[in-house]
Amino acid sequence: MSTELTESDVPPPTEFAPAPSRRTFIATTTAVGGIVVAGGLVAGPPPLGVEEAAAAEATPGGRVSLTVNGKRHTITVDNRTSLLDLLREHLGLTGSKKGCNAGACGACTVLVDGRRVNSCLTLAVRLEGAEVTTVEGLAPGGEDGELHPLQAAFVEQDAFQCGYCTPGQIMSGIGCIQEGHTGSTEEIREWMSGNICRCGCYVKIVRAVEQTARGK
Repeated sequence: MSTELTESDVPPPTEFAPAPSRRTFIATTTAVGGIVVAGGLVAGPPPLGVEEAAAAEATPGGRVSLTVNGKRHTITVDNRTSLLDLLREHLGLTGSKKGCNAGACGACTVLVDGRRVNSCLTLAVRLEGAEVTTVEGLAPGGEDGELHPLQAAFVEQDAFQCGYCTPGQIMSGIGCIQEGHTGSTEEIREWMSGNICRCGCYVKIVRAVEQTARGK
């Protein structure tokens, strides 16, 4: 018995699509916004900025009422807003400086209910009903009025050079005097140690605080 197959008995050859080139593969997967792994299509990351926008919309805010330099303010702010940013960005009071923004230099020192605080570490929403005093609120007559005694002493003692730390130094010095920590040069230095002067005017700063404390 013959096993020879005729041409009509032979099945036609199966046609295979040519394998895609590396360039074609990358272009295809990029176009659909995903990557191929283990034979499947995995969606890629969302467009840049979408996550940030969603997070911003979801950020909780709070309403706070406080008195700053004798003037009452009611403001809605992000719950993460520091007192320093509220003063500078929302109220335009730029006298308090942002130095380290970590509570280590004292450039942002203000008085809250008469006590010294680092405003960069103080959450604004926690100050409901508080009274805040910044360097702008010290002069009794405003910008064109008489200087606060400690401000005048800083000028007389030449207790600054670049001036960046000066607002915080003055506010801390006022707190130091009000707290009664001016019994000696050493005591003033100790209680003012949280305020850094990179120009090295510590001797004159202490003299200014001493001068003001004696005239109190």
